Amino acid sequence: MDATASTNLQPFLDRLALRSVLTDQERRAILGLPGRARQVRANHDFVALGERVDHASLIVAGLVGRFEQNGEGARQITAIHVPGDMADLHSVVQPQATSALQALCVATILQIPHAALRSVTARHPALAEILWRDSMVDAAILSQWIVNVGRRDAKARIAHLLCELAFRLGAPVSLGAFSFPFQVTQMQLADATGLTSVHVNRVLKSLREGGLAEVGRLEVTVRDWDRLRAAGEFDPNYLQADIKPHERLRIVQSSHAVT
Repeated sequence: MDATASTNLQPFLDRLALRSVLTDQERRAILGLPGRARQVRANHDFVALGERVDHASLIVAGLVGRFEQNGEGARQITAIHVPGDMADLHSVVQPQATSALQALCVATILQIPHAALRSVTARHPALAEILWRDSMVDAAILSQWIVNVGRRDAKARIAHLLCELAFRLGAPVSLGAFSFPFQVTQMQLADATGLTSVHVNRVLKSLREGGLAEVGRLEVTVRDWDRLRAAGEFDPNYLQADIKPHERLRIVQSSHAVT
């Protein structure tokens, strides 16, 4: 097993273990997946729209945006992926990219061959279920983003996005006031919320002057988590990050004891 690849895969295993029960053997199988690390410069597409890929991209460091675009080339960010996310796990069954992946800042990704993912799920059938559940969470996030753009006002859109990313990045939200890394530009925020960059600037000023949060060039400082949550109508249940062990259902059973 490549020690570097194993270390890079640990956050992905941690993500899977939040929602699913894995045996020791299945954990070792995930950590044993082969991968090629690649650093991607900011604002660079590393999966192009319509490209046929033979690997899935695990985010190791940085932030990655998934993009769709209209006939005139105007782009909309439809997802932001954080370290530990497999940004295009669905490409294992649909290798022709229906959306582009772009590094929003300097990012490191681990390219994991589709063949290896197919092989590991053939050897450990329960892993197919576990990866399916992980893709379902991505779908739940997308549903919330649709509501965000379609049914929330500008302040609520940005507040909700900040709350979601704080939660997904593991920020200490229980403290009420904290900071977390956030290398996203105002233009990228605009593309993620369906707003203009001018409107985003106004909202950020409102959040700052209202004592809710301050968005800097490299990080977000949350001044009042409860008020920011209320402003964004944020309920983290859709992220399924606090499922109790007895609620982590397992369709495919194993003869090995679960941990």
